[in-house]
Amino acid sequence: MSLTTRILAVNIFAIVLLAGGLFFLDSYRSQLLEIRSQALLRELDSVAQALVLLPASRRDAYLTEVAVALESRLRLYDASGAKIADSFLLAPPTYDVAQRDQIPLRRIMAREIDVVTDALVGSPAPPDYVDPQPDRADDWPEIAAASDIGRSVARQGPDGAYVLSAARQTADGALLLTTRAADIRGIIREERLTITLFSIAVLLVSIWLSLFLARTIVRPLRLLARNAVKVRLGFAREVSIPRLPSRRDEIGMLARAVSDMSNALRGRIDATEAFAADVAHEVKNPLASLRSALESLQMVTDEGLRAQLFEIASSDVRRLDRLISDISEASRVDSQLSRAKFDQIDMAQMVAQLLDARRQRATDPDVTLRFVGPAGGTALVMGEDVRLERVLENLIDNAVSFSPTGGTVEILVSKTAREVVIRVMDEGPGVPPDQRDAVFERFHSRRPADEAFGKHSGLGLAIARTIINGHQGSIQTVDRFDRQGGACFEIRLPRADPPA
Repeated sequence: MSLTTRILAVNIFAIVLLAGGLFFLDSYRSQLLEIRSQALLRELDSVAQALVLLPASRRDAYLTEVAVALESRLRLYDASGAKIADSFLLAPPTYDVAQRDQIPLRRIMAREIDVVTDALVGSPAPPDYVDPQPDRADDWPEIAAASDIGRSVARQGPDGAYVLSAARQTADGALLLTTRAADIRGIIREERLTITLFSIAVLLVSIWLSLFLARTIVRPLRLLARNAVKVRLGFAREVSIPRLPSRRDEIGMLARAVSDMSNALRGRIDATEAFAADVAHEVKNPLASLRSALESLQMVTDEGLRAQLFEIASSDVRRLDRLISDISEASRVDSQLSRAKFDQIDMAQMVAQLLDARRQRATDPDVTLRFVGPAGGTALVMGEDVRLERVLENLIDNAVSFSPTGGTVEILVSKTAREVVIRVMDEGPGVPPDQRDAVFERFHSRRPADEAFGKHSGLGLAIARTIINGHQGSIQTVDRFDRQGGACFEIRLPRADPPA
């Protein structure tokens, strides 16, 4: 289960249980009141029908018997609204609606809890029950709204207990039945206690789940944050980001991503420091030679020797210029590739055009350039043409410089199901197996014996590897497939789908 699903499940589960219990309680109370009110109306209808059949002398006795049996209060009003009979006046009251100052403190607190609970669920508070003085039919709204079917109303006494009333019009007046339904409030309070205990249990479970999530989420996040701060403060080499291999959720993915990022950053820092050290070393040599030549010019009077020293200084200046240009490109090529917009390129066509341009310039008079490639429009890759041309120029220049006079440099372009393969082969001394990785390192200094010193910076193949890696490809030295002597540089680039 993913982390997002866990969080949603926990929060929704607790909220649904709590809210559902409170709303169920309010619905349950409404149902109880409705059932009790309908029962009162039926009882009242029976009483009204019986009063029609009884003689006037039996009326009061009958009202008293029914009121005692139902634990209720029956009142009879004439057509003018005056009360003509009351069971509480004919016999001892069957229930007592206590006054506010007579209610114990615990029952007052219980009523306040009822008020708060009703407000939480949005249940309207019932009107307070008050015995009108004097007691007339006009003082009871249910009598005015009643018909021969009857009307019931639920009120609330000072102690919070419900007082239910049912009214019905009669032939010569109205009949009112009231009863104290304290058991309804008791049932609701018992159910509320049950829901409260259940809610507490749910709350405890939610707290436990929250602590569990805090342990599984907050602790590793804090650990990752502390390590990230250490990396920011410059302690990248001393920081070991936990990879959390047992975690298969988003936290584990984050930990492994941060760990990989830290390792990549550490590698970048090491590479930058090594590059800076290499640059300092490579620049120091021509600077030392240049300084020595310039200092000697001040002391030498022989014109021939002075001209020789001047040529040495000029050569060192050109070497520095070439070195600085290559260093600048090597330092920028990686970041520039990350922002470059790649287009579809036909590598066979690019190689053919590149060789034609070299032949027209007569760049390689002592070496034969030979190209073999597939039909146009089939060796397609996604890339930046200027950068890929730079790679091919470096490889061809390198192959030409190592080729003997009259030798042949072959450029082969082929394709597989997923890749375009470019091979640049020469007939020179080749690359020893133990040097095949080293030739791609910065400032690699293995050059032909007859080449002028400082003509190459040693960054060409390193730049080529960076460019090819930026195109999601690979470059390496391999054995020539024809078993002939010489070097073979192989480039592999992902194929692009041909245009529709």
